[in-house]
Amino acid sequence: YAWDTNEEYLFKAMVAFTMRRYSSKTTTQISNVLLCNVTDRVSFWFVVTDSTKNTTTVPGSEVEAAIRMNRNRINNAFLLSDKTLQFLKIPSTLAPPVEPSTPVWLIVFGVVLCLIVAGIVFLVVAGIQQRKKKNKESTERENLEEKGEVTITIENGIPCETLDLKAGHINGVFSADDERFTSL
Repeated sequence: YAWDTNEEYLFKAMVAFTMRRYSSKTTTQISNVLLCNVTDRVSFWFVVTDSTKNTTTVPGSEVEAAIRMNRNRINNAFLLSDKTLQFLKIPSTLAPPVEPSTPVWLIVFGVVLCLIVAGIVFLVVAGIQQRKKKNKESTERENLEEKGEVTITIENGIPCETLDLKAGHINGVFSADDERFTSL
């Protein structure tokens, strides 16, 4: 909207109001609020002078505290919000950022600890299952050996069936249906 002398007067009046409201000791007048470097984009800086001594300025911390206390009144006077009316070095009156009840490092520690515990549980369960499987295979092998059906030997970690020498074993590669090949 258009920023003119009436808007400047309203801003000065609002700042004087907030200064009076903040410290009831001083009686800040509109003439004690000075606007400097006003641009077309409604950008400026202002100074509040002491009402008793026009040459000294009110400390910036007091002005900031007064504006923080009455910022909603200033926003409402100009029909603006904290996003559209900004005071540099003065944080907005929006709700403060939410801080988690637990520190972030504790959350990360908990996640890492849970992953480690889950890995350990997985390794223990996998080991138990592997041991049961080995025990089951060894008992099956012992049962077959006791019956005399097949003997299984393990070489290089690979189970190999041994030949039953009594029954014999025919190797199909060397058996010939016809005698085209010379015998060795």
